[in-house]
Amino acid sequence: MSVISKIEQENMKKKVPEFNVGDTVKVYTKIVEGERERIQVFTGTVIARKGKDANEMFTVRRVVYGEGVERVFYVHSPRVENVEVTRRGKVRRAKLYYLKNKVGKSARVKEKKR
Repeated sequence: MSVISKIEQENMKKKVPEFNVGDTVKVYTKIVEGERERIQVFTGTVIARKGKDANEMFTVRRVVYGEGVERVFYVHSPRVENVEVTRRGKVRRAKLYYLKNKVGKSARVKEKKR
């Protein structure tokens, strides 16, 4: 095992939340403002997931005031406090980039039945 992979293994989270593309998630992120630290919640649909091990990342999209907003988060980032799944989505694609062109009801993802 190389030195880089050992360092990556040390910095990876032990418990990774289980979510997939199409799920609606709440991402709790640490925000540093001067000396203060607070947690900000970003809620949206996971449209992509890529990478592996320490470089694994996911993209969350939501619409705010009619404008689409996307944020990319690293799964093992120390800034990501928690990822909470609010809805499981039923999709047939690995990447949901087609949702960028959709607005309103057509941009929704069907909910997975349990």
